[in-house]
Amino acid sequence: MSRIGLAMAGKKSPWGAGEAESGEPSGEPAADGGDPAPGSPPPQRGDDKSGGGPRNPWLPPSSGGARRGQTLEDLFKRHGGGGGSGGPGFRLPQRPGGGSWVPVAVGLVALVWLGATMVHRVSPQEKGVVTTFGAYSHTIDSGVSLTLPWPIQAVSVEDVTSIRRDSIPEGDGERLMLTGDQNLVDLTYLVRWNIKDLKLYTFQLAEPDATVKEVAEAAMRQSIAEVSLNDAMGSGRASIEANVRERMQRILDAYRSGVKIQGVEIKKTDPPAKVVDAFKEVLAAQQDAQSEINRAEQWANQLTQRAQGEATAFDKVYAQYKLAPEVTRRRMYYETMERVLSQTDKVILESPGVMPYLPLPGLKQAPPADTAANAGERR
Repeated sequence: MSRIGLAMAGKKSPWGAGEAESGEPSGEPAADGGDPAPGSPPPQRGDDKSGGGPRNPWLPPSSGGARRGQTLEDLFKRHGGGGGSGGPGFRLPQRPGGGSWVPVAVGLVALVWLGATMVHRVSPQEKGVVTTFGAYSHTIDSGVSLTLPWPIQAVSVEDVTSIRRDSIPEGDGERLMLTGDQNLVDLTYLVRWNIKDLKLYTFQLAEPDATVKEVAEAAMRQSIAEVSLNDAMGSGRASIEANVRERMQRILDAYRSGVKIQGVEIKKTDPPAKVVDAFKEVLAAQQDAQSEINRAEQWANQLTQRAQGEATAFDKVYAQYKLAPEVTRRRMYYETMERVLSQTDKVILESPGVMPYLPLPGLKQAPPADTAANAGERR
């Protein structure tokens, strides 16, 4: 229908000549824009060299009736792409003097490359290792330093002041170790270390960080195997940490690793998960036994202190006895008799004219007269 409307308006169809919808020749002008020769039949589909089909509407009429088979490369060549038939070629801008900008650009790139590979700024807590064609050259300290450009010389910077921490095992894993009394303990510990010699740390070991962890585990297992379970979980932890630190430093120095161990800290010592319940019962029994031992020691200390107090008092009495023996002897006699007779029910009087014996305990036990009378009245 669109083709019929264009033909009725007296305009050329962008799709070129073709048959009308009814199947009859349309009688439109040829694809090249010229009038058809007198008496010649109208062009049919498939008469052009492109193999048939409507003409491409995006191509100029001078394209020889090209069809839809044109590629994107042909389109770029025709509309301003690099030196094609359809537009001018691309050219770089020129300097005011007529020269090219290419040498200037190359020089700027070379200056940036030299500055990035020759000037090195090292932080106060860092040091750098300079290598010449991969071989060690020297070590640079903190500050700004100059070296030959890469690839002649390269610089590797490492932090040598900060303390590095390795937790063994990592995460929530279980690390079982055998104690000296053939018990298992789940151990978690922390290793603190830093770089002592950057040259040895860089070139002596292939993987220094992994080596530190392996040496720490070997030293810890050896130290745990020398103590009992109670020492590993109680008072012996400080000595174990010191032994592990010394063993690690001795092994790493033998490896010439350039690493210094700052300390080892045991974070957790627990029994294996499968025997936790039984282990808790054993701990409870040990705590009860320790409580009884503490109670007995406390009672013994009290008796000892009391005896020491009595001995001190006796020494004081003896000092007074040496000053006045007769008086002190009599006083001691009276005090002793008073302490002994106060526990009996008999009273002995030595005065003349007085009965030597009085039933005082019976009088003490008999109720008073008024009390007995009051009791009878109540009845």
